Amino acid sequence: MNEAMTWSVMKWLREKKRVRKTADQANAALDRSSQAVRELWPGPARAVYEALAAQTAGAATAGSRPTRPGAEANTLIVIQSKEKDDEAYRARMDAETTFDLAEKRLSTSLAREGCRKAIYSWELHEKAIRKAESFIHSK
Repeated sequence: MNEAMTWSVMKWLREKKRVRKTADQANAALDRSSQAVRELWPGPARAVYEALAAQTAGAATAGSRPTRPGAEANTLIVIQSKEKDDEAYRARMDAETTFDLAEKRLSTSLAREGCRKAIYSWELHEKAIRKAESFIHSK
C-alpha cells in the first residue's frame, strides 16, 4: 500500500485490481486472526460478544445503540473488544468507499487516501486483536 501511494494515474489503472486484491487478503487474514483469538475465549465471553454483535446488527437497522451488560471485569473487556472491532470495521468500510470513489473518478489522490485509510483500518484491526488477546491473558 505504501508503494501504491506513489503511483501515477496510468499505474493505478493497470494495478488497481492488485491493490484491491492485496487489501482483501490483508482484511481476510486479520479477520481469521481475530476469529481465532475469540475462539480461545471461554464460552460465556463468546456468548456476550455474539449478543453484542447481534445488537449491533439490529442497531444498524433500528438506529439504537447496544445496551451495555453488567460491568463485570470480563464482560467489560469483551465489550471493549467489540467496540474496537466495530471501529476497525468502520475504518475498513471508509477505505472501501474511498477506493470505489477513486476508481469511479479515476482519481489518484483519492486512491492514495484509500491506501492511507486501508493502512489505518489494519492498524485498528490489529489493536482490536490485541484487545481480544488481553482477555485470554487476563485469565
